[in-house]
Amino acid sequence: MSQLQSEAPRAAVGGAPLAEKTAHRPEVQGLRALAVLMVVTYHIWFGRVSGGVDIFLLISAFLLTLSFVRKVEAGVPLKLGRYWLRQFKRLLPPVAVVLLGTLTATALFVPRSRWSEILSQSWASLLYFQNWVLAGESVDYYAADHSTASPLQHFWSLSIQGQVFILWPLLLAASALLARMLRVRFRLVVLAVFGAVFVASLSFSIAETYGNQAHAYFDTRTRLWEFALGTLLALALPYLKPPRWMRVGMGWLGLAIMLSVGFLLDVQGQFPGYVALVPLVAASLVIVAGQTGSRIGADRFLSWKPLMRLGDMSYALYLWHWPVLVIYLIWRDRQEVGLVGGAAIIMFSLVLAYLTTKLVERPLRSSAWVNRNSVRAAVVIGLCVAVAAAPIAGWQYGLKVQAERLEAEALQNNPGARVLLADMSTPDAQPIPLLSSLGKEWGVLETDCSDLDTRPSDPVLLDSCMASVTEGEAEKTVLVIGDSHAEQWLGALEPMAKKLNYQLISLLMGACSFGEPSEGRSPGCNDFNAAALDYALELNPDAVFTVATAARPVEAADPPVDGLPEASEVLRQAGIPMVGVRDNPRYSFDMLRCAEANGPYSEECSTDVSEKLSDPVSIASFFASLPGVELMDMTDLICPYGTCVPTVGNVYVYLDDNHLTTTYTASMIDAFESRFRAAVNW
Repeated sequence: MSQLQSEAPRAAVGGAPLAEKTAHRPEVQGLRALAVLMVVTYHIWFGRVSGGVDIFLLISAFLLTLSFVRKVEAGVPLKLGRYWLRQFKRLLPPVAVVLLGTLTATALFVPRSRWSEILSQSWASLLYFQNWVLAGESVDYYAADHSTASPLQHFWSLSIQGQVFILWPLLLAASALLARMLRVRFRLVVLAVFGAVFVASLSFSIAETYGNQAHAYFDTRTRLWEFALGTLLALALPYLKPPRWMRVGMGWLGLAIMLSVGFLLDVQGQFPGYVALVPLVAASLVIVAGQTGSRIGADRFLSWKPLMRLGDMSYALYLWHWPVLVIYLIWRDRQEVGLVGGAAIIMFSLVLAYLTTKLVERPLRSSAWVNRNSVRAAVVIGLCVAVAAAPIAGWQYGLKVQAERLEAEALQNNPGARVLLADMSTPDAQPIPLLSSLGKEWGVLETDCSDLDTRPSDPVLLDSCMASVTEGEAEKTVLVIGDSHAEQWLGALEPMAKKLNYQLISLLMGACSFGEPSEGRSPGCNDFNAAALDYALELNPDAVFTVATAARPVEAADPPVDGLPEASEVLRQAGIPMVGVRDNPRYSFDMLRCAEANGPYSEECSTDVSEKLSDPVSIASFFASLPGVELMDMTDLICPYGTCVPTVGNVYVYLDDNHLTTTYTASMIDAFESRFRAAVNW
């Protein structure tokens, strides 16, 4: 993916072996071409991890190290500032072009509900921190349905590369300085420094992949060992002199392993841990085999002109293939592309890559004016950033202005559930929330719990604890425990707490409903619930609020949450009442996208409540016999008059296939407050 080219030393210095025999390694260029083909075909047709990206990372560090080692051993000043300007002058122009193309396609083919996410990730992609955004969101890189992915998700690897292109020269420069101070060979210091990076990063990668693979996949720290292996390979290469017959075998063996690893190994959930060594060692075999001069050597195949040309376009092809794939799937409303569609996507991506390489990359790389000095390189970088940043910022500003206008008119035009509670008509107005502002539709309290005298002491709870701010001493304390289905009710709980001066504390963990430990929950969830129950007993709140039932997306059922009766009994014995809200209906399709595609009040998106939830009499009877839990049922406002609809009172009810928008839960505030206070008899 990087366009960094290896440079050959003119002579060995101080008895050190040459870093590179020739200025150009065609087999490495061919290897780069095969790696990008692996990434593209595996993404488009197989939905698997190929190891191609990992090979790119290895090659990047390998070539970078060859160049820097040559300069240091030849006594050439490193001039890091000039290197960084030259490097990002090569990398950023194609990035700007692809971002502009993706934004244009987004405006034409992508639903408005996805715009905010894509605009946010455009900044992350342009400024090389996309991997940290995806890590923070624990994005599932292996998700089978690529249509739900961001068209810019693939920038995670380029972000890591960009970060390493800053870090590696610093480490190499520090190694050169240390070598002079200690009067030892530069290569020995580089070996020690990057050997330590390799061991530390690989160890961390293995542990993190085992404990939190979704985060580990995008974490720069779990990937540094792959770059370090490339550096160590560059150091070792001059000393590796196997006979030609062995190098011929090594080349073909490396290619065979590299091309088949995605099929032979089940890497699901195991990258970037030790399993990633397999494709990297395979690529290393090809690089060590080098140019054999044999008619049957793998290098002859890798030096094939079509592969060399593809290697020249590999960076642009990687940049284009993913947004083309994702936007095609969104446009066609499909999860897979098929043989013909996949071939069309590859051909279109190749055309775009060719044009980007010919019209953008090569002219800038060879321009005498651009390459004359560092100031001009900085101008090119600044222009690329500005060209991409201007439409992103302008688009986001336009959406912000539109959202503020709708918010100012919301009380009159968007009553939501209030239309069911009062004799009022619904005006003809645009529904809210704005589909490009859905990121704000998750409940959140004002501060973390660090300033609370009664903050949790268990480290399991510290990162998940949030609290409201009260005026002086709180009238009551309400503790909210549960998953995202408890979180969505903060839209009503938070304004109620503000109005009545309640202290609201939330302990929330995704996909972890509150109850005593059970086999149906993950070990982490069971640990969280145990700690939350202990904290509730210590805090002794006036009430605990949670979700009492668990609706199912494909059947008419919302049985009581596992372990909830046992947890409520523990609280009851401590004199702490529990309010359990009935779960909202869940769906097998995205209600918001259905409303966006068919209209906010479309019957195609509506369902009879009897087809989604259990019989209300049986649910009420169960909880009536359960001391310590008061059932709070808001179903009549979620599914008015017995029909679950995507929009009520010009407010979207659903955020996706199972979560309510906090805009809608906030519109229930009057009914919510009266039912909550009746449940706890306040």
